Amino acid sequence: MQISQVRDALADAARVVVLPDGIGKLTCTGFVPDSVVTPCFFVGEVDINYDQTMGRGTDELLFTCRVLAGRADDRSSQRVLDALLSGAGVASLKQAIEAARGAPGQMALGGVADDLHLERVQGYRWYEHAGSSYVGAELAVKVIGPGGT
Repeated sequence: MQISQVRDALADAARVVVLPDGIGKLTCTGFVPDSVVTPCFFVGEVDINYDQTMGRGTDELLFTCRVLAGRADDRSSQRVLDALLSGAGVASLKQAIEAARGAPGQMALGGVADDLHLERVQGYRWYEHAGSSYVGAELAVKVIGPGGT
């Protein structure tokens, strides 16, 4: 798997969420941005487990993604974040990202991976990014795919 392609595909998958009226669209990037326009989803760190099957058959990528909801108002920003972290619904990042798994027998993320799973949310807290504080959370996404490409 090509890591940059997977990063971009995860951002594309997250982009389909629909936020409540008056919030605007979710800004999504496959990389850590210099500055953010909230609400923002981005793909951060990656841990790589090579050779999960013999002969470079499968690698496993573990991505830490972040969603930063806002900073203007504690309550409204946390409500936006709660909607993004819900397990279902039009604003659900889990639902949006896992929809990119494709149909049974199809490659995930538009053909760049075998499968993916948004495993958990962690670190629901205030984050410092480029000198500003935002309420946000981390999403742990596991992606598996061919090791020889």
